[in-house]
Amino acid sequence: MTTVSPRLGALARHHPWVVFCCRRAVRLTVSLCVVVTASFAMIRLVPGDPVRAALGVDAPPDLVAAKRRQLGLDHGLPEQYRQYLRQLAHGDLGVSLVTGEPVADLVRARLPATLLLAVLAFACVLVVALPGGLLAALWTRGGRRPRSELAFTATTAVLAGTPDFVLAAGLTAGLAVALRLFPVAGDIGPQSYVLPVLALAVAPTAVLLRIVRVETLKVLATDQLRAARAKRLPARTLWLRHVAPHTLTASLTLAGNLLPALIAGTVLVEKVFAWPGIGSAMAQSVAAQDYAVVEASVLVLGSAVLVVNFLVDLALALLDPRSVIRRT
Repeated sequence: MTTVSPRLGALARHHPWVVFCCRRAVRLTVSLCVVVTASFAMIRLVPGDPVRAALGVDAPPDLVAAKRRQLGLDHGLPEQYRQYLRQLAHGDLGVSLVTGEPVADLVRARLPATLLLAVLAFACVLVVALPGGLLAALWTRGGRRPRSELAFTATTAVLAGTPDFVLAAGLTAGLAVALRLFPVAGDIGPQSYVLPVLALAVAPTAVLLRIVRVETLKVLATDQLRAARAKRLPARTLWLRHVAPHTLTASLTLAGNLLPALIAGTVLVEKVFAWPGIGSAMAQSVAAQDYAVVEASVLVLGSAVLVVNFLVDLALALLDPRSVIRRT
């Protein structure tokens, strides 16, 4: 320990980016291992026999035994886990117990729709929340317009606390069923994206609006901004050069954590809108007791969240290089 620590300290001082990236890569690897193990154990530890559930209660015992041998379920858990890891190493996610089709084909077909939905919702969050929070801070700074501040706080609090599936059901009832402005379900064109994207984006937008406003008010109260005002700089220069950069750096740090949450939140939203993504496939497979698809869906969505978290961490470090030194 006495010989390794000084070397690590010297490496952190001279090559902070190397240490930062290595630590994040190790953290990602460990987290992926946990997700893989959890996806394996989740199905094996659930009471019941997935093969019997797939074949039916009246299936002959010899057919059930043959299916279990085919899937490798007749071995002990350690051997099943080794087989599971070997399959993953070759990109094999197993076979659907209901349809008999490779689960990897289902994932390849449905994952892009889920990721596109999450990315569009994240883009909407940024487009609305970043300028909206700045304008809200400008409108209510210094205790001005208390009624507007109360309305802003109350509205964003309600929207931020509303679950995604409740928003999805409300949007469907109001805009799709009652007003018939958008399709009720499915992917039949660009207009089909509006309601699921809104259902995913509303709550995170409300959260980020509040954060951006608070961060902006903090910047407006700093001595640095008072000095800039004393120089009688134009309002445009004051906001673009002094307020916005400091506010956005802090806000984007928190906004980066919203994208993984949006990916995870697609499961219920896709179910409501019958969206052809991996989330709806997972929900259908739970109802059909198609455990192979559920297992693969958990693995893929969990891995996607971890990888996005890793990329967001690197992107935020690029935006604020000083954080690399602080975190190494």
